[in-house]
Amino acid sequence: MRYEDELIEEVRERNDIVDVISAYVSLKKKGSSYFGLCPFHNEKSPSFSVSRDKQMYYCFGCGQGGNVYTFLMEYNRLSFVEALKELADRAGVTLPEREQTPEEKQEADARTTLKEMNKSAAVYFHYLLKSKRGEKAMRYLTGRGLTPEMINHFGLGYADIYRDDLYLYLKSKGFTDYQMKESSLVTIDSVRGSYDKFMNRVMFPIMDASQRVIGFGGRVMGDGEPKYLNSRETILFDKGRNLYGINYARRSRRKEIILCEGYMDVISLHQAGYTNAVAPLGTAFTPGQALLLKRYTDEVILSFDSDGAGVKAALRALPILRDNGLKGRVLSMKPYKDPDEFIKAEGAEGYEKRLAAAEPGRMFELTVLEGQYDQRDPDRRTDFIHAVAKNLARIEEPVEREAYIAAASNRFMIGNKDLASLVNRYGVGYEYEKSNARYKQENQSYEKKQEKKEEAKNQPQRVMLTWLAEEPDIYPLIRPYLGPDDFLTPLYHGVALMLFEQLEQGKISPAAITSRFTELDDQKQVAAIFNTHLKYAPAREDRSKALTDVVKKIKLASIEDEMIHTSDIVRWQELLAQKNRIQKLNINI
Repeated sequence: MRYEDELIEEVRERNDIVDVISAYVSLKKKGSSYFGLCPFHNEKSPSFSVSRDKQMYYCFGCGQGGNVYTFLMEYNRLSFVEALKELADRAGVTLPEREQTPEEKQEADARTTLKEMNKSAAVYFHYLLKSKRGEKAMRYLTGRGLTPEMINHFGLGYADIYRDDLYLYLKSKGFTDYQMKESSLVTIDSVRGSYDKFMNRVMFPIMDASQRVIGFGGRVMGDGEPKYLNSRETILFDKGRNLYGINYARRSRRKEIILCEGYMDVISLHQAGYTNAVAPLGTAFTPGQALLLKRYTDEVILSFDSDGAGVKAALRALPILRDNGLKGRVLSMKPYKDPDEFIKAEGAEGYEKRLAAAEPGRMFELTVLEGQYDQRDPDRRTDFIHAVAKNLARIEEPVEREAYIAAASNRFMIGNKDLASLVNRYGVGYEYEKSNARYKQENQSYEKKQEKKEEAKNQPQRVMLTWLAEEPDIYPLIRPYLGPDDFLTPLYHGVALMLFEQLEQGKISPAAITSRFTELDDQKQVAAIFNTHLKYAPAREDRSKALTDVVKKIKLASIEDEMIHTSDIVRWQELLAQKNRIQKLNINI
């Protein structure tokens, strides 16, 4: 049993795709569509398009596309039913009770089991930390200045020295070897036996924004390697789209969020009253994490380590923040190594002063640049000024660009007019660079790469569907020759059935067609059909010839397929006559 198509369509129609995706992606309107950086692959030039008219999104860089259901399924790793329920709640639509399909039940059960297992593991680790077996780990945490209240607040724990300690505990709770293997908490090996992923480590449960334990980080006790170990990715845990501490930071009263490097930095800041601190999960800062922050703030303060690695991390993070519509500032830790050390030395009052003095991200980048050039050497000084101009030329907002030109002129003693002239010169080249990049990207787009791989017999079907969606006026011209059953590829046949029905009614809704496909891969393929733009010569005779060729290829393939599968001699002869007539077909646009 599945939900009625009318209900699925009602929920979709009551959730505008631009409004929904804007909660995850920073979008800017260009023409009739909205564009932003694709959340499904790394890119510098926006190729992620959202159409309010079509109620569809599509990335011309990686080929990801679909409707509002597809987006939530892909971005939040939800099943179709879970995405439907989330959107129904958002729109205030009450869904009737229904039975799950076997596949849906299996997936839902797997997610529920993993949530329960993670919760059980977190409870067990916390219990061990407070037991005699966890004394060493507790001494480490209290030695770092953490209070019992903060240890409880973050649910910190301890993984014992025994190789199968957690395995035996989870086994006693009724979890199977298969379930444990899928959790990343335990390794099931037929040769080496079953053993825990985390041993002799202080444990940091990682929670998502909804306060669910989705993974773990562990710091080794002693000199073992690696020093920090994180859970591998699972159906619940995506390192690039989650942040440590986000479950608390999202509820902070402070308007900005502080981004640190490590778990202990976050906990120390929370203990000092800065409940808006978060950290990446053992990886460099990602666009997915920037999008997560965008849900809760417009400004991020980088509180990274003061060493060279911390400076490099800040320089990598700042463009990611900007690209996703976030303001970035950089807090200086000097002379201390990290926030944890700073708080211990100067307390919350000292940290508050540093927060107020945090430098705008663009000025931080320029200050770092200044240190890379010998300002006493005229040649190196000239190179530095050009480097400053190149950086400022990438600011698209005119008012913001002028403000930074004035600030940089004052800070680095550069003539305002000279710097403005250089910035404008590099700005022209930068605009050309962006245009050229977009051109190359469009010419190497996903759908074109896929078209080369598709079999020749299937390609005309897709072209015809795209053409009908782009130009419904050709429908009366092709309808006498083609019907949905002539589209032999199962996916194209399904699309054709619905598209032809909509064309008969005089109203096309690509998003509604996409909703009828509950598999994520199918939705992406359908989205590609409706977001491909055909290129053909403007001359009417050329377009007529192109349309005739496409119709011929589809119909002849359909006839030949039926001829192969029919044993009726009379029908075979009828098909042969049809084939001869189609070969003489000529459609005029």
